[in-house]
Amino acid sequence: MKTLISLILLISLALPGFSSEKIFKKSVIKKRMTAAAFWQLEHPKHDLYDWTNGAFYAGLMAAYETTGSKKMYQALIDMGETNGWKPGKRLHHADDYAICQTYIDLYRLEKDQKMIQPTIDSVNKWIATPYPTGGIRKICWWWCDALFMGPPALVKLGITLENKVYLDLNDRLFRETVDLLWNEEESLFARDLNYISGYSEKDLKEANGQKVFWSRGNGWVMGGLVRLLKELPHDYPNRSYYLNVYRKMAHRIASLQQADGLWRASLLDPASYPGGEASGSGFYCYALAWGINSGILDKVVYRPVVEKAWAGLNSLLTPEGFVGWVQPIGADPQKNFSPSSWEVFGTGAFLLAGSEVIKLKK
Repeated sequence: MKTLISLILLISLALPGFSSEKIFKKSVIKKRMTAAAFWQLEHPKHDLYDWTNGAFYAGLMAAYETTGSKKMYQALIDMGETNGWKPGKRLHHADDYAICQTYIDLYRLEKDQKMIQPTIDSVNKWIATPYPTGGIRKICWWWCDALFMGPPALVKLGITLENKVYLDLNDRLFRETVDLLWNEEESLFARDLNYISGYSEKDLKEANGQKVFWSRGNGWVMGGLVRLLKELPHDYPNRSYYLNVYRKMAHRIASLQQADGLWRASLLDPASYPGGEASGSGFYCYALAWGINSGILDKVVYRPVVEKAWAGLNSLLTPEGFVGWVQPIGADPQKNFSPSSWEVFGTGAFLLAGSEVIKLKK
């Protein structure tokens, strides 16, 4: 299998437009992002307020900012209008605020209160309503994916409204999740308590005996950290806390990249999982490229990682804009996906990656 995947990558890179030089040209990156964005818009999936589309429309917003496409912008507006600019239906659930990131970004451009008021109302109600804990739900954000969904929305809201209440809420909830799920030895996040010894009824391990660390789960965290750090002022009192987590993860994730430039569904047992998984790899490419562009990561160390990752991601993209090798919805590493597997968040991750790779200086 590993030989086959390597062969596929080499063949893909040999195709027209996939040379190592061409894929880093700004015109080519824009063309690939446009193809992926419109293929996905033509193949809708899930409710538009769903967390899956929260990730896709975050990517589409980045693609609009990169390309200036009026059609992309209209698609963003249409999404908001269809949703009535409302979060999802679950008051405390981080996933249901992922789509609000895009509402706030659009509000900043349009200054139309209807785009942001439902988010304000929902978050205020959330703050005023005690969160019901129990079982695995020991805290509000008890799964690592939540750190992509909720924090950027709260921080964007706090910065936009200059309201410290929302920033303080994020600081508290983010720290709770880190305290619960962060593994200091591995510099990675467990997906939830089911993957932490002492909490789970069974000690889950990979085939090679390693602990289970899900690629996309950690990709959600890194992507969320970037979207949060992009908002926080450099003099924000707790910014160093987030930077510390980000740097530790960046170092660890870079060390787990595979020869084809991608990451497998399970980070510590890559040999047991098929293909390079697109969604986790896309978020890592995005997060590491942003770190270079922001002067946070050493470009000598991390640029080769990003370049390999972008080449690998391009090998998963068809000329029509179809992003394959995306692990389906789930809560752990899976093996039931293939070159024909796609999901809207996989496309979102690809678009986010392209939006930062295009900014890399020669």
